[in-house]
Amino acid sequence: MPLIRVLCIDDERQIRKLLKIGLEAEGFLYSDAANLNEGLDAVVKQKPDLVLLDLNLPDGYGLDLLKRIREFSDVPVIVLSVKDQEADKIALLESGADDYVTKPFAMGELLARMRAILRRNTVPSALPQFRAGGLEIDFERREVRVHGEKIHLTPTEYNLLCLLAKNAGKVVTTQQIMREIWGPGLANETGYLRVYITTLRKKIESVPDAPKLLINEPAVGYRLATVPVVE
Repeated sequence: MPLIRVLCIDDERQIRKLLKIGLEAEGFLYSDAANLNEGLDAVVKQKPDLVLLDLNLPDGYGLDLLKRIREFSDVPVIVLSVKDQEADKIALLESGADDYVTKPFAMGELLARMRAILRRNTVPSALPQFRAGGLEIDFERREVRVHGEKIHLTPTEYNLLCLLAKNAGKVVTTQQIMREIWGPGLANETGYLRVYITTLRKKIESVPDAPKLLINEPAVGYRLATVPVVE
């Protein structure tokens, strides 16, 4: 089995050292970069399987680097951030981040998030496609269109949408979603799900504040509508 390449872009030497020791001990192939330009160059040349990205870099803002990466790559990106406000998290997810870990973090938590993302990206779908209203999902090509226009979803957004599509018309409980998408170790961190539901609605709903596709069942979970949506 090939080694999984993880690239860390962070200007803190101690963080890079900690991650190198921890990730190599778990069998990952680790590399790092200390600033924005080095990080961008490393993403292009090394083609990592996963990127850990700090927001505060000496030669620029990590969010700008994230947007540049998303111009040419769908590599999963986990943001390492001291920010913990929901508005900040939504902005990161809308810019293409797949997950975020608030500093300071525990190595066990980071590993759990990394493995959840990597696991989801290797699970094939048995369904050819899904359609409801203006939403179309082509599982073989991993493409999503809304009213015929292709939209970009991060790997985490895509896998969340696929989980709901595979259970279309049925309510998928919050706990089930958390276990499937983030793993059993994070089953109670439901704040992540609310953030991702918000970003998904902005991408697939005509009126995100009045959703007709991605429906919330209060105190239970979420379901994806199967009936045509009249706009």
